Amino acid sequence: MAADAAEEIRGTAHGTAPVPLSVLDLVTVGAGRTATDALRTSVDIARLAESRGFHRYWVAEHHSMPGVASSSPAVILAHLAAHTGRIRLGSGGVMLPNHAPLVIAEQFGTLEAMAPGRVDLGLGRAPGTDGATAAALRRSDRLNEGADDFPQQLAELTRFLDDDFPDGHPYRRIHAVPGPVQATSPGGVQSPHRPPVWLLGSSGFSARLAGMLGLPFAFAHHFSAQNTVPALDLYRETFRPSEVLDAPYALIGVSALATDDEKEARRQVLAAALNMVRLRTGRPGLVPTPEEAEAYDFSPMEREFVDSWNANVIHGTPDEVRAGLDDLQKRTGADELMLTANAHGGDVRLRSYELVADAYGLPTPA
Repeated sequence: MAADAAEEIRGTAHGTAPVPLSVLDLVTVGAGRTATDALRTSVDIARLAESRGFHRYWVAEHHSMPGVASSSPAVILAHLAAHTGRIRLGSGGVMLPNHAPLVIAEQFGTLEAMAPGRVDLGLGRAPGTDGATAAALRRSDRLNEGADDFPQQLAELTRFLDDDFPDGHPYRRIHAVPGPVQATSPGGVQSPHRPPVWLLGSSGFSARLAGMLGLPFAFAHHFSAQNTVPALDLYRETFRPSEVLDAPYALIGVSALATDDEKEARRQVLAAALNMVRLRTGRPGLVPTPEEAEAYDFSPMEREFVDSWNANVIHGTPDEVRAGLDDLQKRTGADELMLTANAHGGDVRLRSYELVADAYGLPTPA
């Protein structure tokens, strides 16, 4: 196993947190706010996360959703790299079938050059959007074909990252730059780091693949809670030691929102749930205000969805959120918790991470 690679993957728990804590950012845009506002909030949260000892900060890839401004993770990560100095930055994740593997290798090689030793490459095989938008992204309506080819796409991307296509391969003379080829060029010096690859999933497919390849695994508990334990069990059962890891390492994405009082938490998660109702019924929009959500006339079916959705959102006072996160970690055995705070206002999201940090006694800025 490559010790350096494992060290870049495994985090350190701080304060009384049971495992390392990290951040997943969807760059949510609330009604009355702009994408510029949302991106400024992302910088504020990344700086807070770095100063309080969160381990990593990932940005998700979504498309054609007005309330989610994270369509270009690599661009956002470059912006965050310019405003931080230590925290790990990564994609949670890049939806690989939407892109040519060479393009992703080039983008993340560039990010690695900007922030050496701090970049993670999280990969998923879902489109991160609806079928029509996925077809527009991929220039094809054969979407299942793209998902089915994921292992081959992953292998090709890894070859580009390592610059090790075998002799006779049609891509043998093609190089992802920045990348290892620069070290073998006359006078070349290249960073010893390359972004660790993570596999992301919400079912068993990527869990099994990550286990077989000995890669770290991230599970989307925040929208597929019923599959969390089975997927993590499958990952651990199929895990084979690799040059990357000698033992499984799994994080889970968790919807968690802490506020100064419980009533406000309920108001905020109701607004986020209404946003999901609209998304799931083909009416995506900006994240509504809590006032709009409170005035909304939910149908019985919508109310049932909201109750089911919010049952998997850990929310309330800081002590309640801490207790919920502790319980979830015990039930799943997750090696890391990656928190996503979905709310209308950026100030609410920022405050949530601050309250969670305080609840666990995470380090405070000097």
